[in-house]
Parts: sequence; C-alpha cells; structure tokens
Amino acid sequence: MRKSLVALGVVAATVAAVPAQAEYLYGFGNVSVNYLDWSNGTENRSGKEDFLYLELEGGAGFTWGELYGFFDLENVQDGAGETRAASKGSIAVKTGLDELRVYAQTYSTENGGWHVRNNVLGLSYNMSGDGWFFNPFVGFHHTNTAGFVGMNGGMAGWVAGYNFNAFGESFMVSNWHETEFARKDGYVAASGESDDLTANGAIALWWNATDTITTGVQYRYAENKLGQSGYDNAVIYTVKYNF
Repeated sequence: MRKSLVALGVVAATVAAVPAQAEYLYGFGNVSVNYLDWSNGTENRSGKEDFLYLELEGGAGFTWGELYGFFDLENVQDGAGETRAASKGSIAVKTGLDELRVYAQTYSTENGGWHVRNNVLGLSYNMSGDGWFFNPFVGFHHTNTAGFVGMNGGMAGWVAGYNFNAFGESFMVSNWHETEFARKDGYVAASGESDDLTANGAIALWWNATDTITTGVQYRYAENKLGQSGYDNAVIYTVKYNF
C-alpha cells in the first residue's frame, strides 16, 4: 500500500511542477464500484476468485501533454486483511514533432509482502477525429518483483475510444491493450507466466446515463500474464460517479 501511495505522490508532484504558463485544456475524474467475474475456465485453471474493487481515476490534458492515473482497492469484500492495492500513473510530453510524445508509465500491485511494479519509458502518438481517439505507445520495460529486478524487454500497446449516440443515449466503446515482448528468462521463470510474449487488456461498452453517472461492461483478457501461463478472461461490471 505504501509504495502505491508513493507512486501517486510522484504523479501529484509532477502535476504541481507543471509551469504556471501551461494551459489546461481538459480533465476528468471519477470514482467507481466494480465487480470482476472470472470465467469458469479461468477459475478452474488458476484458482482465481471473483472480487469487488473500488477505483479512483482521473486524467488531464495541457498544452505540454497529458497525465492519467488510477488507484484501486481490490478484494474489498473480504475485509482489510485481504485487500490488494493497485495503481497506475502515466505522462505523455509533447515533442513538438506533430503528435509524437515522450511517454512514461508505472503500474504496481501489492498484497501484503508480495508486489510487482512495471515501468515503461518510450514514445507515444496521439490520433483523434470526430468522436474517436487512438493513442499507441512503445517503450523499454523494467520490472521489480520477487525473484527479478531489472530491464525486461519492451512493451507496446494503445488506448482507444469511440463516442456515439444511439436510442437517444450517449455511449462509448473503449479498449486498452498492452503486449510485453522479449521478456527475460529469469523473469518468466520467476513469474510462472512461461512465455516472453504476452497480451493484456480490456474492451468496454459504456453508457453515459447522466452527466454524473456512467455504467459499463468490460471484457477483460490476458495471455501469459497475471501470474500464470495460458489465457485468462473475465467480465467486469462497473458503475462510475463522474465529477
């Protein structure tokens, strides 16, 4: 938990360090209640159990680039002794070369004495149009976890979204995806994920019921990730309060 709070503190310090002349362009924030329901096949293969989690999420755009972050409390249905913490922060700084950014992200999850932190440093590119965006990235990957600390190949991925109206209502389809590649043999052996190539992400349909309430269903997927080999999948049911 302490490391996750430190990571969020770094993100907050970065925001505080933005020059006063940097123009604020947009921002969003929400708190949500989420229920993750693993498929029967995933539960049978891995012993994973369904869980409830709470999330605080936010992001902002400035004339110099973008910030994004979230903090999760997972497995809250089992009480404080069983709760896990997860957090992510990212920053994309404009290079002045069209929509190319210098990109960095950090993700960590912790449960008692166990932890894993993945850091990425590389480049991203922003593409957008009328109601849609697609932002790919690629970078060097560093991992810190039990049994392995060091450079760990690379990571590539994207975030994407499309806003549309149907039946007089506002909707959005979104997708985030990450692929790790050329991971070190030492990490693969320590993690139990058995391959140097992974897939990890979610596809979601969101209904903006009001300005403040959003509900959604996400299809969560992972291959050679989340501490095991093979394919994991789940459905996540979400209710957000937007502020």
